[in-house]
Amino acid sequence: MSVRFTVLALALCAALPARAQDARDLYDLLRLDDLLAVMRLEGLAYGQELGADMLGPNAGAGWTDLLEEIYDTERMESLVEARFTAAIDDDAVEPLIAYFDGADGREIVSLEIAAREALIDDAVEEAARERYLELALDEDDTRLDRIERFVEAGDLVEANVAGALNSSLRFYSGLVDGGAIAMSEDEILREVWSTEEETRADTREWVYGFLLMAYRPLEADALAEYVDLAETDAGRALNAALFEAFNAMYDDISYALGLAAARQMSVQEL
Repeated sequence: MSVRFTVLALALCAALPARAQDARDLYDLLRLDDLLAVMRLEGLAYGQELGADMLGPNAGAGWTDLLEEIYDTERMESLVEARFTAAIDDDAVEPLIAYFDGADGREIVSLEIAAREALIDDAVEEAARERYLELALDEDDTRLDRIERFVEAGDLVEANVAGALNSSLRFYSGLVDGGAIAMSEDEILREVWSTEEETRADTREWVYGFLLMAYRPLEADALAEYVDLAETDAGRALNAALFEAFNAMYDDISYALGLAAARQMSVQEL
């Protein structure tokens, strides 16, 4: 082996951990662990509603314990970090770190997490949806126009719809594998796709309501700059990596919920 090749090989080996660390730095700047803590609270609340619907008033402590296991913080963080850091485009990391390490980037991350947590309250979520529907009637609302550009840049409505439908499919698969229902794969697909339009309408209201609420305190120039970032290759790469990571997590959780519900239904029958 020549000296030149040896030096090159060592340089490449040294570069790999550096890129991984840069992706991890971006993960930390986005405060994804903090966001996952909020998503866990969302999931536990949703799980209780699901238990009441499917298992009735007898869901009890056993169901609550299962939900705690399914929405395990360490497992959620491990999966999302691994998927995100593997999926994020190397060329996007540097400009994204530069932005989110700045004052506006840090403020935006904090506003997004705070809004997401606030929306766990059903009354707050309903108010956010209503505000969006009211603003949608005003064709001259500049802030809503910028939010629309942001949504279009990341294809946020359609990407969330696809994620929701896939999660629903995984939930049904869990029910089938757990013996709660008997459905073929084609039957599951037809059932899931029958909800597409309803899911799209609901998703659109939630996405716009959330974004309008989150970015309301932002100065107009800061919002405009963030929208500009979303329309760059780096911004699109960020959205793609986030959806890759969170969709994988939700698919796993949805299957686990279906399987757990099936097993609880079986126990109740006994």
